[in-house]
Amino acid sequence: MRLLQLFMERKIIVGLLFVFVLITGTFATLKLDKELMPPVDFDGAFIDVMAGEMNAAEVERIITNPIEQKLSGIEGVEDVNSETNIGRVSMQLSFESGRGDEVYREVESAVNAMKPQLTGVKDILTYKMSTNQPFEFYMDLSDGSMEEMTAFAEDVLKPRLEALPEVREVDFMGLEKKEVLVELNRDKLLEYQLDPSQILGLIQSENSEATLGTLSNEENEPTLRWNTTFTNIDELKNLRIPTNKGVETLDTFANINLQPTENTTSVWKEGSDEFLFIQIGRVSDATQIEMAEAVRVEVSKIRDDQLVKGFELNEVVAQADYVEDAINGVTDNILIGAVVALAILLIFLRNIRATIIIGLSIPTSVLLTFLSMWLLDYSFNMLSLIALGLGIGMMVDSSIVILESIYRKKEQGYENMQAVLEGTREVATAVFASMLTTIVVFLPIGLMGGEVGKFMIILSVVIAVTLISSVLIAFTLIPTLSENFLRLKKEKVGKKENGLVRGYGKTVAWMGAKKRNRFGMLGLFFVVLVGSLFLVTKIPMTIMPDMYNRYSEIVVNLEPGVSIDDRQEIVKSINERLETVKDVESHFVIDNGNFFFALINMTKGDDITREQDKVNEDIMKSLRTLSDDLPVKDVGAMMGTGGSPVKLNVKGESFEELKTITDDLTKKLNEIEGIVAITTTNERKSIEQQIVLKEDAIEKDGLTSQQIKQSIEQLSMTIPVGEMTSDGDTLPIKLGMNEKLTTQKDLLELEIRTPGGMEKLSKYIKFENAEVPNQISHVDGERYVTLSADIENRDLGSINRDVQKVIDDYKAPAGYTVSTAGDLEQQQELIQEMLMILFIAIFLVYVVMAIQFNNLVHPLVVMSVIPMTVVGVIIGLFITQSELSTMSGMGVIMLIGIVLNNAILLIDRTKQLRNEGYDAAGALVEAGKNRMRPIFMTTLTTAGAMMPLAFASGASGNYQAPLAIVVISGLLFATMITLVLIPGVYLLYADIGRGFKKIFRRRKKGEKRSNNLKAS
Repeated sequence: MRLLQLFMERKIIVGLLFVFVLITGTFATLKLDKELMPPVDFDGAFIDVMAGEMNAAEVERIITNPIEQKLSGIEGVEDVNSETNIGRVSMQLSFESGRGDEVYREVESAVNAMKPQLTGVKDILTYKMSTNQPFEFYMDLSDGSMEEMTAFAEDVLKPRLEALPEVREVDFMGLEKKEVLVELNRDKLLEYQLDPSQILGLIQSENSEATLGTLSNEENEPTLRWNTTFTNIDELKNLRIPTNKGVETLDTFANINLQPTENTTSVWKEGSDEFLFIQIGRVSDATQIEMAEAVRVEVSKIRDDQLVKGFELNEVVAQADYVEDAINGVTDNILIGAVVALAILLIFLRNIRATIIIGLSIPTSVLLTFLSMWLLDYSFNMLSLIALGLGIGMMVDSSIVILESIYRKKEQGYENMQAVLEGTREVATAVFASMLTTIVVFLPIGLMGGEVGKFMIILSVVIAVTLISSVLIAFTLIPTLSENFLRLKKEKVGKKENGLVRGYGKTVAWMGAKKRNRFGMLGLFFVVLVGSLFLVTKIPMTIMPDMYNRYSEIVVNLEPGVSIDDRQEIVKSINERLETVKDVESHFVIDNGNFFFALINMTKGDDITREQDKVNEDIMKSLRTLSDDLPVKDVGAMMGTGGSPVKLNVKGESFEELKTITDDLTKKLNEIEGIVAITTTNERKSIEQQIVLKEDAIEKDGLTSQQIKQSIEQLSMTIPVGEMTSDGDTLPIKLGMNEKLTTQKDLLELEIRTPGGMEKLSKYIKFENAEVPNQISHVDGERYVTLSADIENRDLGSINRDVQKVIDDYKAPAGYTVSTAGDLEQQQELIQEMLMILFIAIFLVYVVMAIQFNNLVHPLVVMSVIPMTVVGVIIGLFITQSELSTMSGMGVIMLIGIVLNNAILLIDRTKQLRNEGYDAAGALVEAGKNRMRPIFMTTLTTAGAMMPLAFASGASGNYQAPLAIVVISGLLFATMITLVLIPGVYLLYADIGRGFKKIFRRRKKGEKRSNNLKAS
């Protein structure tokens, strides 16, 4: 209070601080980055190992197992999940919390060091888990010749855009790339007694350049340079080859042609590959919006220079637009919420000056919050803005309580300075306790693991900063302005109580009159609580809500070893299905190796005919059937965990036993309503023709197994032999045969050269059929099979309950376990974490209040309102049918702090009145009358400020709405109950206290009487 008195005596300090916050806050606002989601690095990594055409079982044995053993020995690596396919291993690693960068460097070093030791490995790639995207602006070139569009892209667009300071990289997909193919004629090679390896060696030795030495006695000692690199196809055709019939040119034995590379097409637009896809990434110190503006300006200049001729240059997706939409939507909601809060204040206080004082506190608190966010290196993103939207309502709570207390003191006839000091002193303890209880509920959020936990910490920090800023303003700006600026009309002094206050006083007095009255009221509340719990199963559940921005990203996971023709067929089928979905405007499919990545744009503005959730549902429904007749594993949304929402892992060693278990589970899951498209990873198998050598025949004819292998490889492989530079383009040179292996008969009829002449290969080999799995999955080195399914017309939460019942009822053989995975596992873990956080938060709140009140019982009285808050939450979610997700779970945790504020105000005032001599019932009646107005004002301003967020407007509306609905419904219901429940519980504790006192009094009397008898 001394500090407050200093501020009151030297108001210039507050004025200068106000100006300082105004200037620095405005500066920070301009400097804060704008992003859709905050850039977050997670404690984990991905590893991809490429191993050609090696079968999955062999990859598991010689690549997966050694890498897993190595990784499991690295300190800080907690989990290793792997998926082994034909010629590929994909691993996902989880690290110890807080050690992501350190452990990632060690993992990357260990894996790269292993590469030379792993047989058959072509390449190893490591990626760190992060929300950062390499590209955030996409364009396309279409409706023109591929040659012209390729030239424009490489010669004009790429250099001009990469020259922009905001642009890091411009990448193209679909460029028409060419290669030189030297296709050897097998019959000619046999005629001239040549081997493909001889041709390979001659091409490589001829296509070379080197420094041979220096002429030391010549002036300047010039170097001797050898350069016989090929500069055109004719030079390659005329390469001289020595044979048994003399020297011949290469084109005698081979057809040499310039042709498109097999993997040229990796992106499609509406099923067509006659276009170029352009991806643009930004530098780290530029925002998405800054990059988008710079690119659009430069593209406009390119058009003005008339360089876009004979083709179309179109913008496909700009993440910056979604950032602006999301930010604008949340910003509008914050402004509307602030206006609603001020309107509520005006209605309650009916004083323009009081409303202006609170109105000044809002922008000051917001600017102080922005300054703190800038110092913490946060950005304007969907999470931080949602936190601000929620904070706007709570932001004025402290200011309202202090202002109302000062206002009431002035109504009671106090002088200006005395009213400010006395009014602030009376509620200071309650305001600090309220702030601390609201903030401490967010401390356990740091215990939440995984990706969701990283995001929730950001949300929590911004809310905590907002509350601290608002309390600082409430204790400085509000009292300073209230002394002289806040005025009352004289007739308002000593005004009479209104009907609501009188009715409330009678209700509390009625409870205080008889024990049965308060027990009856508490019993009624208990019945309401139990009854509401039956509605929980009727509330839909999910992990994170979808983002509705008329744009969708879909992942189509492919089977291992999908051919180019199959890929074309899958793309064609995707295009046909998406064309039938109403409100899909355009789509692009990008080939990422083992999966397709689809970008889908939906109609916008006046063209919208359906809500996005319906469009998303139809997209998923149409694409799920791809796996029925095409080599597709599953289809999933990019924003989620990817793949199917329902996943079960069956762990064990034997493939046969695993198949039996998954078959049983598949039958049981088919009986659950809403589960569709069930697949298992062990049903994907390949028939492999294993070559068995006839050792006796090979040894008898003077051959080796390596010679046999080389003869077969030469027919089935296209070997890179170097590069040539022609007309400024670098062209790869590849060597192959004009005969390809297509059937067993072709291979067995193949003639090879032996010391005794030409012999058929069937003399030296035979075939055995073997069924091998296409995919083998591990978790921490243990083999498992995944059973996946999609859901339709039901939410994940209700499906989860049914699936969990199937797992609980299923008796797996010894050594085998069945558990949830994917979205189901994540949801169950999330529920457990949220419950743990809830209990820790409640305990921390109790600790803060116990210290603040210096009493162990009063906090329990205050916290008795928490169960009734849950009733409000359940009713709110049930009526609106909003999903119970991570965001709404955060709302529940937040509510613990918010709803206790009103109870703290009531109990704090009750305690003050008891110290002044009031009995329990009288103190509760008077405290309720004193605090009813600030309680209603803070509740309605908080709920009113959050109301726009509850109406799900803007791209981020689906994130805001569940959280806001939880807070509004829980807060309104809890406030209605607080004013009646808290007095009832307080009186109950008073009864118990009196009962214990009577017991101790009787015991003392008995001891005294006993002592008197002994003395006599």
